[in-house]
Amino acid sequence: MTPSMRAVGPIVVFAAAAALVPLAVDSDAWLNFVVLALFGALMAQAWNVLAGFGGQFSFGHAVFFGTGAYAMAALQVRLGVNAWVALPVALAAGAAVGLFIGALTFRYGLRGSYFALATLAFAEIFRILANTFQFTGAGVGLQIPLAKGWAALQFEGRAGYLYVALAFVVAGLAIGTWLKHSRFGAWLQAVRDNEEAAQALGVDAYRVKLGAIAISGAMMAAAGAFYVQYLHYIDPALAFGPHYSVEALVGALVGGMGTVWGPVVGAFALHLLSDATRNAFGDVPGVSLMIYGALLVLIVMFAPRGLVGLFAALVSKLRDSK
Repeated sequence: MTPSMRAVGPIVVFAAAAALVPLAVDSDAWLNFVVLALFGALMAQAWNVLAGFGGQFSFGHAVFFGTGAYAMAALQVRLGVNAWVALPVALAAGAAVGLFIGALTFRYGLRGSYFALATLAFAEIFRILANTFQFTGAGVGLQIPLAKGWAALQFEGRAGYLYVALAFVVAGLAIGTWLKHSRFGAWLQAVRDNEEAAQALGVDAYRVKLGAIAISGAMMAAAGAFYVQYLHYIDPALAFGPHYSVEALVGALVGGMGTVWGPVVGAFALHLLSDATRNAFGDVPGVSLMIYGALLVLIVMFAPRGLVGLFAALVSKLRDSK
């Protein structure tokens, strides 16, 4: 059995366990927690493709999130397009923006902090554009009319949204597994580890990074499209603000960059922490970001490989002690 086939088993178990949650839990609060944790996991997976596997750190992944959210909302509100038809268009729009940003930045060799700041700048540019045009609702934003039912990708309860979010996360796990075991993934990780050496061995670093940012952009756009369907509203500050860029980044870092399961573990851990913080401090502004910052510092200092790497190290140590 190949490593990629062995990796399918845990994904199937996870998907089955998550799918059974609505059957075992009646509480809307707990279902909402699982939905939002899966939503966070999808964003962390998107960031992980580009930064964890590709080594291209982004501070402005909200540019893809907002693109997907606005494409999903505008197609439904302005053009009357069905949500199921709008969804793949939103993903394609995220990938297209990724290719556009990648073509501008990678062509001129931007990497490291320069690339990170460039993505942050693009997110702000897109926020200003969304705040300007009436097609996007300008500063008021767009609200999707209620039309409950599978045909409109809207559901009476949270279980339907859980299954949609789960499908996206399982697809993200499949992409992560593919990157771990495919030739393209090997090229991408080679570029991450040493771009000059990879190019010397014949890897087209520019095209590989373009592929990674397109995949990452489509995945983050999926998170934006899901957000719109779940909350029925989007505005420029929500779509292109720093919150979802930070959540995507911190989720992947806490769970473990460059791993298949790290973003999922990190997202669930962060949402548990967020709920605990909310119960302890209420809705005091900025507390969650302070906690995220402190946690990020601790992870970087004491567990640079994230929670998944820490768990693997503990298991290895236990095996060696036997």
